[in-house]
Amino acid sequence: MGKVSDAYRRLIADDELRPDPEQQAAALRLDALAQELEKPRTIGLFRRRRVPARGVYLWGDVGRGKSMLMDLFFANVAVAKKRRVHFAEFMLEVHARIAVERRKEEGDPILPVAEALADEAQLLAFDEMMVTNSPDAMILSRLFTALIEAGVTVVTTSNRAPADLYKNGLNREHFLGFIALVQEQLDVLALNGPVDYRRDRLGAHQTWLVPNGEQATAELSAAFYRLTDYPPEDRQHVPSEELVVQGRTLRVPKTLKGVAVFAFKKLCGEARGAADYLAVARRYHTVILVGIPILGPDNRNEAARFVALIDALYEHKVKLLAAADAEPDQLYPRGDGAFEFRRTASRLEEMRSESYLSEGHGTS
Repeated sequence: MGKVSDAYRRLIADDELRPDPEQQAAALRLDALAQELEKPRTIGLFRRRRVPARGVYLWGDVGRGKSMLMDLFFANVAVAKKRRVHFAEFMLEVHARIAVERRKEEGDPILPVAEALADEAQLLAFDEMMVTNSPDAMILSRLFTALIEAGVTVVTTSNRAPADLYKNGLNREHFLGFIALVQEQLDVLALNGPVDYRRDRLGAHQTWLVPNGEQATAELSAAFYRLTDYPPEDRQHVPSEELVVQGRTLRVPKTLKGVAVFAFKKLCGEARGAADYLAVARRYHTVILVGIPILGPDNRNEAARFVALIDALYEHKVKLLAAADAEPDQLYPRGDGAFEFRRTASRLEEMRSESYLSEGHGTS
């Protein structure tokens, strides 16, 4: 057995995981990759040229253990130049680097960016590969072709099979080369077993906590660390990120592995629209929302934004964990707009159900 399989078996022995044949097969493949990276094959005169190791694309629904396996691999592979990064964060960085190269006006700006990235990391590990916009789609094929030709090994996770990336996207024909590249250059492994491990970790945890306060906040904080495998003792270093939507910036104060934490005051108390909430719903499979107040005519703008948020989360089957000052059916108790809010209250109740919580992100 290799180091990834050993670490995986320890998690099973400690009752952190249940045995899963697809996960075991993926762990074995990652073991082989780790060995190849640590002891690369060489060819050519005096065997000086290293043969690039073939990468891995792990895909499957939410909670199937993709990120867990990639993290085990990344932690246990002895490669000096390696980097693990969220795919969306990586693409923001790539666009910034390309912009710098374009100002130099010295040919294709993608090639020097790929060269610099290859010099920085022999192994690139991406969490949550997801393509949602045309600028990303237009450059991915050339960028990753150059990276692989430069000897970079790519390991990535995604909720979608390669052929379903950027499905129905604008100018998707320019993206098909990237799909072909992934299928040709990476081993595509599906993790679609019957167990949703994130749903399992929620257990009987209440997803709608009343009232707001220290106890509710503590419970939601514990749920965040349980869902993301992040050590609570390192809470000061939980990553944040920024979503750019139609030129506006939405700061996400805490986010990891598709779980995002927001305060109601920031998400619904500021000038936001449907596009912001759709971006959140597409980007995260679980949203933790704290500080939801009683709603009514006195805060009708906040209430309208909250309705738009819930509509977006509901349509994309996002799991919602929330702290509020009332149960959903008492959240908008009286006044103009109370009748219309009943639909939102009904959705909030459904979002607490086992059937809703068991559905995959983005499914209909």
